[in-house]
Amino acid sequence: MFFLSANQLSMLKVASLETLYMVAVTTLLTCLLGIPLGILLVVTRPGHILEKKWLYRILGFVVNATRSVPFPIFIVFVIPLTRFIVGTSIGSTAVIVPLTLAAFVFMARLVETALLEVSPGVIEAAEAMGASAARIVWRVLLPEARPGLIMAVTITIVTLISYSAMAGAIGGGGLGDLAIRYGYQRYQKDIMWATVILLVVTVQLLQNIGDALTRKYSRR
Repeated sequence: MFFLSANQLSMLKVASLETLYMVAVTTLLTCLLGIPLGILLVVTRPGHILEKKWLYRILGFVVNATRSVPFPIFIVFVIPLTRFIVGTSIGSTAVIVPLTLAAFVFMARLVETALLEVSPGVIEAAEAMGASAARIVWRVLLPEARPGLIMAVTITIVTLISYSAMAGAIGGGGLGDLAIRYGYQRYQKDIMWATVILLVVTVQLLQNIGDALTRKYSRR
């Protein structure tokens, strides 16, 4: 059993708010970029409603290349871009740049998978009725794939929590930074345990919410 002092509780609170800030902002940006990219990966693939093989191959290459780089290395790689956008490469706000760039391509693949599960017969029926490509996306693909899209967002958020913790290794702030600086480097095991427990509980809660929403819309 461990007990935290008032100062440790204060640090844990600040670190938790930093992690919440990083994950919330990055999730918003990731959805704004990742969902459209996932849609493009689907509709431009061979045999789909807006087939453009050259565009599909370019997008696929960019997504695969970005996903192949381990996140700690990716953070260092995009430091010049981070400094250009934010003005610094250290801190919670700066970490949002590499987090978003790494996460939105990851989410795009999840969105692509969810949309590909929509029955081709439903799409063909919409095309037979004269629906435009935009209408098929908004009225057919996205509604039919809603459970899979909810799960994609859930998985992305959970992954972002993990990424944000890794970002603490290079001064990104948040719970990861707290665990490394105090739990590991200063041998404060109570801080380490509190951080790990808080991360596990947060992930479990978010996953349960995502699973519940997925089941709800799957029944519909």
